[in-house]
Amino acid sequence: MSSQSDTYDSYDEYRIRKLVQELESKEGRGTELISLYVPPKRAISDVMRDLREEASTASNIKSKSTRKNVTDAIESILQRLKLFREPPDNGLVVFCGAIPRGGPGSEKMEIYVLEPPKPISIYLYRCDSKFVVDPLRDLLEEKEVYGIIVMDRAEATFATLSGRSVEILNTITSGIPGKHHAGGQSARRFQRIIEQVAHEFYVRIGEYSTKYFLGKELEGIIIGGPGPNKNEFFEGNYLHYELQRKVLGLIDIGYTGEEGVRELVNRSLDLLRKSKLANEKQVFSRLMEVMVKDSTKVAIGKKEVLEKLDRVDTLIVAEETADTRVHYTCPNCGERVVLDTQGDTPLVNCPKCGTQMFADQKESLVDYLAEHLKKKGKHVEFMSEMTEEGEQLKNSFGGYAAILE
Repeated sequence: MSSQSDTYDSYDEYRIRKLVQELESKEGRGTELISLYVPPKRAISDVMRDLREEASTASNIKSKSTRKNVTDAIESILQRLKLFREPPDNGLVVFCGAIPRGGPGSEKMEIYVLEPPKPISIYLYRCDSKFVVDPLRDLLEEKEVYGIIVMDRAEATFATLSGRSVEILNTITSGIPGKHHAGGQSARRFQRIIEQVAHEFYVRIGEYSTKYFLGKELEGIIIGGPGPNKNEFFEGNYLHYELQRKVLGLIDIGYTGEEGVRELVNRSLDLLRKSKLANEKQVFSRLMEVMVKDSTKVAIGKKEVLEKLDRVDTLIVAEETADTRVHYTCPNCGERVVLDTQGDTPLVNCPKCGTQMFADQKESLVDYLAEHLKKKGKHVEFMSEMTEEGEQLKNSFGGYAAILE
């Protein structure tokens, strides 16, 4: 049976997704924003040579400001590339350009250098009025798909798991009759009929599996069901040989049908390490286990998480949380105040002199917590309301929970 070793990192995906959204909102005055994609096997020296050639070509740009911004951006990228002897394992992506803050002359050079979450295959240099983020966005698509077969001798259900979504494809039945109480030759003849019908049903399951799964880019197939029927099916080579090689495991479960599919996913988390749904179930299950064993080892809700931030080992937070961390400064005495809020920025008076303070910095509270904890080597897990666990985190825990040291 197949095996796999990669795991899904919800923090990396969240960080990249936020960056893509930010980059999409940026626009240059002309074709002066540079996007550079470097695959892992591309030599850094070759990339730098190509950039110097682009700089030479940019010297012919008629607009003085555009020419300067493009050549400055290329120089900034060259300086960053000097820090790399070779591209990281997944390659390298660089965005750089002069972003207007207001009228002409207000541009500020911005540069973003990152290793993508998965290996990139393209080598791309593009100078345009917008950053090219489509290749990066494509890496975030939920491409890891698993085939699921839940079966016994009476029925079989086919489903797929993609990202956080389970789709039921079909359920078929065998028509095998119930128990026969006659004895002697009649019972033996009846048993032979049952075995023949079961064989024909296994053939049909194999045919439907070919219909739904063959030719699809599956990470693997998991087969589950009560009793030995799944083993008979797998060991009897009823599956197409290409699908047979993709089977990750045979799992004992108590149910069939849609309920069996849900049970199979819950019992197959160790086989679904690249699945977002499996990751969220494992994270939430660990939180609940710790809570039951020792409630002092968890923090529930934003207030408690913030109060115990120094003890946090694993932060679990809802992706859709929209809390903002606002920094205030008093114009009279210089006092600084930080306030966590949601929605409109509230008015705040200085706790020292009573003067109305002004908000001079805003940031996502989730981003602040994630960056703070990751720098300390702690774990950060993001969950979506699309799953039962994510919905419970949002509705019951206010979108914040933590496992403490």
